[in-house]
Amino acid sequence: MRILPVMTLTEAEIRSQPGLWRRASTEPVPDFLTDRDHRMLVIGCGTSAFMAMSYADLRERAGYGETDWAYASEVKAGRHYDTLLALTRSGTTTEIIEAVRALDADTTVALTAVPGGPLTSLVDHTVVLDYADEQSIVQTRFPTTALTLLRTGVGTDGEPAVADCEAALGNPIPVEPADHDHFVFLGTGWTVGLAYEAALKMRESAQAWAESYPAMDYRHGPIAVAGPRSLVWILGTPPPGLVDEVESTGARVLTGSLDPLAQLVQVQRFAVATAAARGLDPDHPRALSRSVVLAP
Repeated sequence: MRILPVMTLTEAEIRSQPGLWRRASTEPVPDFLTDRDHRMLVIGCGTSAFMAMSYADLRERAGYGETDWAYASEVKAGRHYDTLLALTRSGTTTEIIEAVRALDADTTVALTAVPGGPLTSLVDHTVVLDYADEQSIVQTRFPTTALTLLRTGVGTDGEPAVADCEAALGNPIPVEPADHDHFVFLGTGWTVGLAYEAALKMRESAQAWAESYPAMDYRHGPIAVAGPRSLVWILGTPPPGLVDEVESTGARVLTGSLDPLAQLVQVQRFAVATAAARGLDPDHPRALSRSVVLAP
């Protein structure tokens, strides 16, 4: 069994988020990200794809224009966009680079944590959040800070989320890891992407059986495997009647009143705690690397 440090690097980066969110929500957002009536495609891989999913929903609902999202490896060819936004912590991910080269857009933007990477010469604009970069393999603070910046760009006041993030870090984790061995995360609207990211954190950090779905779709099959060892965590407001239906299976349902992005921080902490309970080191996740760079 690996002997874990008092605080893992991943946990330290999780705890740095309130200050980073405050900075991202108070600095000017470039106008090429705030222009209205621009048809936008947002792409990413892994965690960045889930942030793309969340932002696409937020942007379109806020009235900024038609907004699609896609995994960089699954983009549809032959579609034109006014703006292409690529989310990538390292700026070196092979699928991102290939997608930017292939896609048709009037303006291309990379939102990254690392300046000067191979993507820089392929896009018109680069937004660098170097202050939110991470040493960890498992992403936590960069994606939430990037989404905070993007939420600010569509008119969201960041300070309430910052306060809720501080509460998410200051209060005890709302459930004991040992009480469950099956984890389900649900969301609606923009929080579906957060639910997908929450489940990914559990898989990456703790090698846990974790699933994620749009909340309304959970009834359509996946609920069949819920039981007394299941934790069903709903990020955002649960649809009417769903909590009672899930609890009838014997599963525990967890909801909260914090900003959904702060609820994701609770999940990040829970994933690290679950890893520790299983004798795993979240700083060294199995079979993962900081960036996926494929051989030519």
